[in-house]
This record gives sequence, C-alpha cells and structure tokens, in this order.
Amino acid sequence: MKEERHDAVVVGAGPAGSVTAKTAAEHGLDVLLIERNQEIGVPVKCAEGVSKAIEKFVPVDKRCICAEVKGANIYGPDGTKVVMQGGEMEEVGYVLERRIFDKTLASEAARAGAAVRVKTEAYGIIEVNGYAKGVYARSVEGDTRIYANVVIGADGVESRVGRWMGINTQLLPSNISVCAEFLMCDVELNKDYSEFFLGNEVAPKGYAWVFPKGGDCANVGLGIGGDVSGEKHRAINYLRAFVRNKFPDGKIVAEMYGAVPLSGPLNESAADGLILVGDAARQVNALTGGGILYAIQAGEIAGDVIVKASQENNFSKRRLMEYESRWRSTFEKRLETGFKAKEFFFGLSDKDLNTLARSLAGIKITELSTSALLLELVKRNPKMLLGLAKILL
Repeated sequence: MKEERHDAVVVGAGPAGSVTAKTAAEHGLDVLLIERNQEIGVPVKCAEGVSKAIEKFVPVDKRCICAEVKGANIYGPDGTKVVMQGGEMEEVGYVLERRIFDKTLASEAARAGAAVRVKTEAYGIIEVNGYAKGVYARSVEGDTRIYANVVIGADGVESRVGRWMGINTQLLPSNISVCAEFLMCDVELNKDYSEFFLGNEVAPKGYAWVFPKGGDCANVGLGIGGDVSGEKHRAINYLRAFVRNKFPDGKIVAEMYGAVPLSGPLNESAADGLILVGDAARQVNALTGGGILYAIQAGEIAGDVIVKASQENNFSKRRLMEYESRWRSTFEKRLETGFKAKEFFFGLSDKDLNTLARSLAGIKITELSTSALLLELVKRNPKMLLGLAKILL
C-alpha cells in the first residue's frame, strides 16, 4: 500500500471542507482535500438557497448565482400566504448553482496551495495512541495510507470519519429530514420570491419549497421527517403529488435526493487529532434546514485553529477544542433556537398552522430570519405560543 504525508487531510469537498482546506493552506500548511465523487458539487443535495451574508465570508462569482430573491412567501395548509420581505434575509437571498459554487470554493483551496483529489474515498482512520493520524483511502490508483497530523471530517450527515474516532454521529429518524427535489423548467412561478408550503398533506414534519433558478426554471422539493417516512409515504411520493398539483405541465430535467440533520449540533465536534465541520458536526438550522453559511464559518474557524495547533505541534483534543468554543460562540445560539422551534412546530396540527398563518396574513415581515418570524408569531398568538415564547426568552 502506498504512503504519503501531509500536515492535514480534509475528507469531503463541500463548502465546509473546501473553506477549511483553503484557510489552512494559505497559512502555509501542506493540506490534502479529498472527495469521493468524481466531480465536486455533483450530485447536488441541496435546495441551494443562501443568505446574501455569504459575501462577508467568501467571494461569490456571478456565475454561481442563478437568482436573487427579494423575500419569501410562506403558505399555510389552507393556502394562507405570509410575506417576508426586507433587506435582512437569513436563509434566502441568493439561489446558487451549487455545481459551480462548490467547484469555485475547491478551486480557491487549490490556489491557496491545497492538493485536491476527486474520486478518492476514505474508508478508515489511521489511529496512533488514541490520536487520528490520517486516513486509509482508495482511488483508481489503488489504496493509500494518507498520514496527517490532523484529520478534518467534512463528510456530511452521520459522518463516518467522526464515528471511526468514537464520536456518535448516528441520528434518530426523528432528527433527520429526508429530502427529494426536482429541477423543473417550463413552470409558472414568482421569480422574485422563494416559496414555502406547510401542511401534513404536503410534507409531514417538514415543508415543500420552490426556489427560482432563472427563467422558467426552479428547484421544487420537500423534506419530511425520517420518522414518518415509509412505504408509499416517502419524500419522493409527496414530491410527485405536490408537483402534480402545483406544476402539472412542468418538465422535470433533474432529480436530487439527500438528507439533512435536524438534531441540533453534536455535543462535541473535536477529538485527539480530529475536527468535524459542516453537516458532519450537524451545524444546521433544524427549523429551516439551512447550513451553507454555518459550514463556511466553521471551515474558517477550523482552518485557523489547525494552523495554530501546527505551530504549537499540539493536536490534542484539548487544543482543538478552541474550534469548538469559537464556532459555538459564533452561531450556536441560532442553531439551538432553530432546533427548539422545530420541536415545537412539528407537534402542531394543520389547524394550528392555519391559525398562525392567518394571524400574519396581510402583514409584511421586513426581516427574513428565524427569530423575526418567531417573535412576530408569539406577539400575535401569545396564549397559543406560550411554550415557544419560553424558548425565545
């Protein structure tokens, strides 16, 4: 078996992995970024919506943006519409082309000095005296022992890298959103708004979405709770029913499937010689399913901490926990609020959801964020949402 050595190996070339690799490489570390798929950004497993705040962290090439939206329309089960429109939009603003966006981030990592390899899959961890010291990987050229001072797991939902080092990354079905999505063309849609549809008939323990992709095209998808998914009740079944009703004459040009962690973040995202970033660390807003911005922020922090650890030649869990404390102080509160709100809303009936939607009908909410929406709902439904109010305090 071949052997090679690097300062750091990053497993997974999504936004979290690529930003980690870039941040570490531009400070002089020898970084290897590996991706099991043959093309970075493919297959797409994402609705592709993101806040414009992303530009604070990474440059966004115009080629990566399919559409710029002014706000969001949210529909209750009975069709009642709630309009959210304003300058601050937490979860939407741009609809990306992830195939291009992810490649751009990986290219930036390469330009910073990281080595990037596709079609290279990690299948085990190299462990020495309790420390992660690299990974075993397979590619078309054969198997390789890739030694590294630190391993970064950016390998997505239920991270295998984390599990190999004893971190419990498995999720209960109730903490997973199972998603299906079509890229559709020849559809009539509101090109200036992302749209969300609620209701147990549409998407139990989840929601459906329509995100404009430019012209007459859109991402049309939905996610349902993993604990309600079953025979003839799978996400794809609900999506087909939604499309028949919403876009009966639309044309499906691509299909995408995936899963999103809705558990709130892991209790620990670092171990001796190991850091987990992005979906691998469950850094996702459980109410909305959005995680791109959090992944990028976590990647920047992880890369910075890896550089410091390398300068000190200290890759202990205690040293790497700086990453843990910094990302938690940056955005953990938002993730916790999203998780608690998700637990609350998933317990509501369609009747309850209709009542809430009607309470906001005709009112424009000028800040499109989880907290702004929740606070407005509590203000208008204090008795019904007493439990939610306690969450927000």
